[in-house]
Amino acid sequence: MSLVHRLGFAALICTLAAPAPAGAALIMHKYLSLDIAKSIVEGSIAACTAKGYATSGVVVDADGETLVAMHGDGAPVYTMENARRKAYTAMTFKQTTAEYAKKLLDPNSTAHQQVTLPNVIAIPGGVPIKAGNDVIGGVGLSGSPGVDEDCVNGGLDKVKDQLQ
Repeated sequence: MSLVHRLGFAALICTLAAPAPAGAALIMHKYLSLDIAKSIVEGSIAACTAKGYATSGVVVDADGETLVAMHGDGAPVYTMENARRKAYTAMTFKQTTAEYAKKLLDPNSTAHQQVTLPNVIAIPGGVPIKAGNDVIGGVGLSGSPGVDEDCVNGGLDKVKDQLQ
């Protein structure tokens, strides 16, 4: 074996033996189960039905993909899309859509540009779903103006012990 080959082989061994950079550990994720997502939507819709509102509810996962979408009896057709966008916005910005909407009061807020993005909406009724401090999804409800978020919180209360 020539000197060049030996040096190349030695360099390869050193490279492979080098320690991984700090912070190169695996990233662990928590995932929202279908059962929990269904319970959240069912509980949210039921809470608003009890108050006399016909609503639709959607839960998205941490990637913004729809896990559960339910159109409540008698809910207007547009409520499905509003609920999905509220869930997506709450998950994306890791805050309620009511909190997000308040950012539009500041004329210098980047929220003015963000609301032009697909799927983003600044209407109350979306809440991030958290497991501990991690946002693992979002839930949105539409069809009960001014009451949507209260109904969502009712749905989240039903599963809070499972979101530890």
